[in-house]
Amino acid sequence: MSRKPIIGIPADRRLFGKHYFHMVGEKYIAAVADGADAIPVLIPALGAGITLEDLLGLCDGLLFTGSETNVEPHRYGGPASAPGTLHDPQRDATTLPLIPRAVAVGLPVLAICRGFQEMNVAYGGTLWQRLHEVPGHLDHRDDTALPLDEQYGPAHEVLLDPGGALRRMSDRDRLQVNSLHSQGIQELGRGLAVEARAPDGVIEAFRVEQARGFAFGVQWHPEWRFASNPFSRALFAALGEATRQYAQGKVNR
Repeated sequence: MSRKPIIGIPADRRLFGKHYFHMVGEKYIAAVADGADAIPVLIPALGAGITLEDLLGLCDGLLFTGSETNVEPHRYGGPASAPGTLHDPQRDATTLPLIPRAVAVGLPVLAICRGFQEMNVAYGGTLWQRLHEVPGHLDHRDDTALPLDEQYGPAHEVLLDPGGALRRMSDRDRLQVNSLHSQGIQELGRGLAVEARAPDGVIEAFRVEQARGFAFGVQWHPEWRFASNPFSRALFAALGEATRQYAQGKVNR
């Protein structure tokens, strides 16, 4: 194959000043470009304005990112959000139909934080909106008053499933991860298999059981300072290798 694979990254739609922009954080772009050794291409949050078949034909993989916004609760039959909760209905309309279609055709997929929650909803799962208010659970939110390196610093460990694919990427059965989320999985989506849990039992990673290729979601943020974290390097390297194999398969068809 003569070119690098293309990994699409669906954008947030954000009001910036008086105008809306379609935006992706640089840390995700860097993780794709350097960690997966692929070409990052931003996908605007146009919902039904995007033809999924054309998009899937363009991309060799997809990365669904974190965000300050929450999945709208009507998407999974949840109660109304608390006042002040940020939403991005255009992103929901783009990603929720895209995720299962991508996995179905074998496109490699990695979903992070909000993307992880989107992926669960896309497969029929539900979410706790304010996990810290659910008895028996830790407070998984970050302290936004802290410097970024502390916000994204190790917050708790996750136990990797001994038979899981993520465990095979790691040289140990536990990882120290960061934690910057208020939503969390309540009911796991259909066809998803748990790959990791937090100490309070919250699902922190899953895979699509019957996926034809790489299809994982993680609740933490492996893109942050990924080059200094052995597991994060392994995760993005595995995504990159999966996209190269997928791209090569397109060439050979």
